[in-house]
Amino acid sequence: MTEPKWAEGLEGVIGALAVPMFEDGSIDYSLLEKQAAYYGGSGVRGLFLGGTNGEGAYLTTEEKAHILKTVRGAVPKDKILCAACIRPSTREVLAEMRVLGALGPDYIVAVAPYYLAVDQEAIIRHFRTLAAASPAPLIPYNIPQNTHNPMSLKTIQELASIPNIAGIKDSSGDFISFTRGVLGPLPGPFTWIQGEDLLDAPSYLIGAKAVVTGLSNVSVEPYVDMWRAATAGDTEGVKAGQRRINEMFKIVLAVGGKGIPAIKAAMELLGRGSRHLRLSALTLDDAEVEAVRETLVGMGLLRR
Repeated sequence: MTEPKWAEGLEGVIGALAVPMFEDGSIDYSLLEKQAAYYGGSGVRGLFLGGTNGEGAYLTTEEKAHILKTVRGAVPKDKILCAACIRPSTREVLAEMRVLGALGPDYIVAVAPYYLAVDQEAIIRHFRTLAAASPAPLIPYNIPQNTHNPMSLKTIQELASIPNIAGIKDSSGDFISFTRGVLGPLPGPFTWIQGEDLLDAPSYLIGAKAVVTGLSNVSVEPYVDMWRAATAGDTEGVKAGQRRINEMFKIVLAVGGKGIPAIKAAMELLGRGSRHLRLSALTLDDAEVEAVRETLVGMGLLRR
């Protein structure tokens, strides 16, 4: 059975760290350290490294290792680090896990196999193999809009019975299954983590204990305040926090729904990042960055 402390350690706000890059797509480690320190000085539980918001599918294993070492040196020791091994096959995840696991992350994260379609039994075998080999507690990551292989509620409930699996990061946006999972029976210690920023307050209100958030790269305060309200049983405070997050989401809407590009542009404007993405075609142009700027000004997060 999974150790209770591993599941219980997944509580509160976990920031999905965006990776600042130069125009050529190489990593700006100086700005990375600055953004990590921004999170480290807040009330977050820890950081999620190399996931979707961190462009993990486009990073080499060596880059991920350097990111992990850089972030560990920039944040307090009590902040947990979740190292995502975003690779398409079990074999590739195992290889990356060995490298990143040697650096001592608190958790290892992996998605379902992707590119080729797989059934639910193949997904279970994938995570069972990873859990048996992982040097740290494993967090499966359900993001079917990217993997195109959704994890069913029944599959997630079965994963909860596997030793060394601590919880699920669910970014599917399927709040029906999420609610059934949080409120349903579990075979052992297991944490449901909300990965969709616009569902954080509802998740807390039904009893979820953790969120992973990419939009918090722009401003983490609403998330920390909302978590504190949730732990205090302050329903109105939780709802107020979500209203602030919904307001901040306007930076994404201002550029036609381009989530990560909008977040990275906002980080640049706030002096803690760079607009550039590894896939350069996704980087916002000057007019789009200006739209993000005007939105931040309107929210009081940036002066003219």
